[in-house]
Amino acid sequence: MSPFPFSAVLFDCDGVLVDSEPITNRVLAEMLGELGWQITTEESMNTFTGKAVKDEAALIEQKTGFRITDDWLKTFRARRNEALERDLIAIPRAPEAIREIHAMLDGRIACASGADRHKVELQLAKVGLLEYFEGRIFSGHEMPRSKPHPDVYLAAAEALGVDPRRCAVVEDTVTGAMAGVAAGATVFGYSTGESGHSGPGPLLSVGAVRVFSDMAELPALLSGYGLQAA
Repeated sequence: MSPFPFSAVLFDCDGVLVDSEPITNRVLAEMLGELGWQITTEESMNTFTGKAVKDEAALIEQKTGFRITDDWLKTFRARRNEALERDLIAIPRAPEAIREIHAMLDGRIACASGADRHKVELQLAKVGLLEYFEGRIFSGHEMPRSKPHPDVYLAAAEALGVDPRRCAVVEDTVTGAMAGVAAGATVFGYSTGESGHSGPGPLLSVGAVRVFSDMAELPALLSGYGLQAA
């Protein structure tokens, strides 16, 4: 068998490892409705998926006249976390894929999310994946810039001691794929055609090299990719 073509694999969290977007956006739509912006969960997903709510404060103020405060964000996160603790499930077949890739790379995987650290850790623990990423979790909230900037992926690669050009990134949104491409990584797009995931066309248009729809395909897809040495 040929050597695994990547030195590390970096995963987004929401929409790639956990099916969190419908839950988060249901809570967000409820709270925006309380401010006067009547928006459905699906509309919220189309607007906010792949982005940090705090980074969309100007849009929320434009739609509601309400300036987002730290207290409002704390309330949102508390209500969101309560719903995630109750309802969250893993993306189908993601846990099996993670275990296989973790073994292939002797643990050289990381989770690089645009979400706050508490949310990422809560979610990974809820679906039984925290042990595979503990100590290798990176939050865009702790970086100078959020996705689509590459900061969180560059930080993850540096912490693993790997050239980002030798990393694979797994993303489900255009925003995240742009971040991976900007980091110099090889981006694989996960898209099921459902709300909350960017479609194959948009993912490919920003530089994803492959788009797949079943997490069970990912280990073989990564193993078989012909990466030229950096």
